[in-house]
Amino acid sequence: MPGRNIGKAYNPADTENKWYAIWEQRGYFQAEVRKDRTPYCIVIPPPNITGILHMGHVLDNTIQDIYIRHARMQGFETLWLPGTDHAGIATQSVVEKVLDKQGISKHDLGREKFLEKVWEWREKYGGIILQQLKKLGCSCDWSRERFTLDPGLSRAVRKVFVHLYHKGLIYRGYRIVNWSPGLRTAISDDEVHRKEIPGHLWYIRYPLVDSEGFITVATTRPETMLGDTAVAVHPSDQRYQHLVGKLAHLPLTDRQIPIIADSHPDPASGTGALKVTPAHDYDDFDIGQRHNLPAILIMDEAGKMNQNVPPKYQGMDRFDCRRQVVEDLTALGLLEKVEDIPAHPVGHCYRSDVPIEPYLTEQWFLKMKELADPAYEAVNSGKVFFTPPELINRYNAWFFTLKDWCISRQLWWGHRIPIWTCKDCGFQDAFEEDPDHCPKCQSHNFQQDADVLDTWFSSWLWPFSTLGWPDKTPELDYFYPTDLLVTAPDIIFLWVARMIMAGMEFMHDIPFKAVAFHGIIRDIQGRMMSKTLGNSPDPLDVISEYGADAMRFTVVSLTPRRGDIRYANELCEMGRNFANKVWNATRFILMNASDDQYPPAEPPSQDRLTLADRWILSEYHRTIAAVQKSLEEYRHNDSTKIIYSFLWDRFCDWYLECIKVRLTGSPEDRKTALDIALYVLDGSIRLLHPFMPFVTEEIWQVLWNHPKNRSIMVESYPKADSAWFDDKAESNMEFLMKVISAIRGIRGEMHVPPQSEADVVFCHASPQEMELLNSENSTVKRLASVKEIHYASEKPKLSASAIIGTLEIYVPLEGLIDLVTERNRLTKEAVRLKSLITGTKAKLDNPHFRERAPEEVVEKEHTKLGEMSQSLAKIERILVDLK
Repeated sequence: MPGRNIGKAYNPADTENKWYAIWEQRGYFQAEVRKDRTPYCIVIPPPNITGILHMGHVLDNTIQDIYIRHARMQGFETLWLPGTDHAGIATQSVVEKVLDKQGISKHDLGREKFLEKVWEWREKYGGIILQQLKKLGCSCDWSRERFTLDPGLSRAVRKVFVHLYHKGLIYRGYRIVNWSPGLRTAISDDEVHRKEIPGHLWYIRYPLVDSEGFITVATTRPETMLGDTAVAVHPSDQRYQHLVGKLAHLPLTDRQIPIIADSHPDPASGTGALKVTPAHDYDDFDIGQRHNLPAILIMDEAGKMNQNVPPKYQGMDRFDCRRQVVEDLTALGLLEKVEDIPAHPVGHCYRSDVPIEPYLTEQWFLKMKELADPAYEAVNSGKVFFTPPELINRYNAWFFTLKDWCISRQLWWGHRIPIWTCKDCGFQDAFEEDPDHCPKCQSHNFQQDADVLDTWFSSWLWPFSTLGWPDKTPELDYFYPTDLLVTAPDIIFLWVARMIMAGMEFMHDIPFKAVAFHGIIRDIQGRMMSKTLGNSPDPLDVISEYGADAMRFTVVSLTPRRGDIRYANELCEMGRNFANKVWNATRFILMNASDDQYPPAEPPSQDRLTLADRWILSEYHRTIAAVQKSLEEYRHNDSTKIIYSFLWDRFCDWYLECIKVRLTGSPEDRKTALDIALYVLDGSIRLLHPFMPFVTEEIWQVLWNHPKNRSIMVESYPKADSAWFDDKAESNMEFLMKVISAIRGIRGEMHVPPQSEADVVFCHASPQEMELLNSENSTVKRLASVKEIHYASEKPKLSASAIIGTLEIYVPLEGLIDLVTERNRLTKEAVRLKSLITGTKAKLDNPHFRERAPEEVVEKEHTKLGEMSQSLAKIERILVDLK
């Protein structure tokens, strides 16, 4: 029997391991500076070196790989530049925990020895996630891998810092920051995660000085009252106007604090009177600045009460102090009441998992306003394209409330702040190279700042520092600005906006031409994935069970253009089934093709083509055009649906079924059918390759049976040819498919045995429909298991029916099935459905059910009622036909 060898079943594990190694060995991923080609570049959002592959990485990197592979097949010189982030807090925490198990602290080792341990850990474990990305099929240029602490990027960070410092944009000052008592460092907004925690609102009476009575404040953090320096009320609040300018006793202390008028307090919130703690609250700090209030820090770096509180409370943990303060206020009769408040978001440190403390401390800050204006214009003018576009509003909102960036961290691992201060003469400056003495007084007592820079300070330079900046490298000139950034919107401010700022400031150009935002992957119930909930799958386990292609295709197809993704492992069955469907279709074609029959460059001439041939060629070229358009518009999930629909529904389920009878016909007809099948299959798997690289490579190799030095990944991507668009063929074939599907539906509803051929009667067929049905008589008969086709003007007796437009389709049932048995079965089913419908309606009419049942349960009952009602209507119609 003719045919080339292709296995009975697709084995992802063997295929994936084999082809990735070959791709790497042949250097297909490597990019060069080639002036004869147009560049296309993506720089990977650098994962933390502490990280391992999770489903968010799967989605983000699959989308990037789709666009890189697509561009590579289009003839672009593609660079997907990989790398990792040093992740200051995360990495230092991991290493400290390792040392803790050995009974060693970082202070026992000292800064230099501790950093040696971190570098050892990084060399051993820091690249795990990049190796895991290879299992996903990511076609990065691994020869260009970068690290945010490598010498080149460290040099870039130094240059940027010195530039901004000398420009007057970096300064040191006392400000409120997110403080992690667990890590004893300032942390960024991104390192704060919100946990829903129930709480209390304590109402505390502050006695008035020089008069009877008191002013009552409400707070969720009573321990911070020990640092209060004022009580603020709104100037329009009539209840308190007579108290403005007076003093109140601060309970539990010997201090008196002023009552001031400020626009910030909300008269409708709490009591309308606001305790002001400038050293421990962002808003209170601003109030303190407006009114020149003192700021009293009442905690140390570990969150314990310090010497600025009464001796009784000194040394207490802040939460122990809270309990003691409440107890003491109660004893003094100054606690008016306590209200329970429902769960509300409380910021926690993402590493130590303890509540963060707004904390007044001296830090290094970067002024943002001057950098922000060009970045704002870049997006709003369309220089940087955002999709979905409504995220521009979110981006803009940040600029309207922009604050200076706290760039210092109290860590040892990271880019140490390049500021030196002379301990003898007080001279201070920033340097790109380490100085060995003070340039002013020549003293060698010239010490570098102990803090390190926020991790984001290196990653905001990523699009150009990875390409060699500050040197004017050929890569920087060729690949910058990059083409696409793929990311989630949760870091639109922390990273995306800052990269645009850095690009405009240091490259005088945008860092990327487009940003494609995608949602967050959640579980099937819509919950965030977490180890605690046990709903965070290991992608490597998913790959082992379903294959990388199946997982890639599934997660992208699930991704809406707007909103988050709901995911469960079993959904990957769709991707696996699709890979198997394409594999089996290939096997069928190759088992019928001769050993030397390969996909033709062009289909056979029009005069040799059947309706099915013209239809599939038109559908194929329209599919190419639709996929290309969806990718250009960053609707990658639509791309998967378009390809899936064409290959599964059109090509496999219809065209291959249509040509089976031709494979036993004349040699010329057989060759035409196979040539078209091979032509469409070849183009379709090239179309599919960016989404499912492994199975398409394996199929393409067998399809062509060519020397082993070629690969689908460097073949050309299909181009749509509108000359093959055929509206008439599509319309005629769609009509035939509806007719065949209707006959199949009747057979299924009436339980006609598959082996039994039925007659079909067409009524009220138009001349055009009759001509088409006659010309495709053999196709209808074979695909619908029809014995004879008749035309009539009236409905035959005892026949089931379907209607397509004005065409009535009847299948006479006498002799095909036991009509009495079928009537009895359908009658019993109608009775059962009526009973279920009555019960469901009663449940939905019950107000207690509607009020108490979860929304999704009520919706499910409505859906079930609709489905049962449709089924009953269909059965009643059939019973009428069987009379």
